Amino acid sequence: MEQFAAGKIVRGRYRLDRVLGRGAMGHVWEGTDVFLERPVAVKTVASDLLALPDWRPTALARFEREAKAAARLQHANVTTVYDAAVTENVCCLVMELVDGTTLDNVIDGADDGRLSVEGAAAVTAQLCSGLSEAHTAGLVHRDLKPQNVMVRADGLVKILDFGLVKVLSATDPRLTMTGETVGNVAYASPELLAGERQLDGRSDLYAVGCLLHHMLTGHPPFRSANPAGLVTQHLTASPPRLSEHGVGNTPPGLEELVRALLAKRAEDRPGTAAEVYAALAPYLPASDPSLGTRRMPREDPRRPFVVPQGPVVPGRRY
Repeated sequence: MEQFAAGKIVRGRYRLDRVLGRGAMGHVWEGTDVFLERPVAVKTVASDLLALPDWRPTALARFEREAKAAARLQHANVTTVYDAAVTENVCCLVMELVDGTTLDNVIDGADDGRLSVEGAAAVTAQLCSGLSEAHTAGLVHRDLKPQNVMVRADGLVKILDFGLVKVLSATDPRLTMTGETVGNVAYASPELLAGERQLDGRSDLYAVGCLLHHMLTGHPPFRSANPAGLVTQHLTASPPRLSEHGVGNTPPGLEELVRALLAKRAEDRPGTAAEVYAALAPYLPASDPSLGTRRMPREDPRRPFVVPQGPVVPGRRY
């Protein structure tokens, strides 16, 4: 199995420049397509993982499934897959490199660590738009969290890392490897935490509810220093109302939407991401084409709604 290091060129054209992140499966690199001279993100499987005889076949099968599933998605709110290799010598996934910052950084940089109702609704609507495409294709993300959501410099929201994606029509629990943390406990659905074999898009919608709660209050609905205690809360505790966290100006309809998304049983949640998108319509920023010629803050998630298809102001790198 090929070793990966900064400066190495894989697939004959993708130079690895620096590590952007590390996970259970391997690294994500900022890279360069030296043929097209454009930046890319390259996800590589850890060589030490693949060196283990019992893990190698499972890891390769899982990575190949990820590559093929992710490549089927073509949507503005989902990162685009450019290329992949799953061979005995090279195992990597090449994707677009998103120019922006993660959602947790956007929240941390907001006033009081909270987004406005319009900002939170704008992020959530874009998430639901991308998830609707994925769910229609029979895919579920399973790992939505602020670190897996990017807000691009022009305000466009991008869902990252379908690395734990499952093909709903052929879910194989054996691809969930022993000892690996699946998803993120702070945003994971009760059925995911309970180990249910068959998950559908409503599991992602629970995570969307957690993210929406986080954006409006500054933290996810359940908190605990003990992961086991956090799991117990997701499984049994009633979700707190936004007003319990000092958020008193939230429209009642949005409050009820958050509670519906956080229902313990999947059948009690909204049925589809498209349904949630429609429910968010009253809270989205009003369109104002005149803003198309004004400068807006970087990473402002309201921009695609207030300036639909608007031009970028000359001389300003959004």
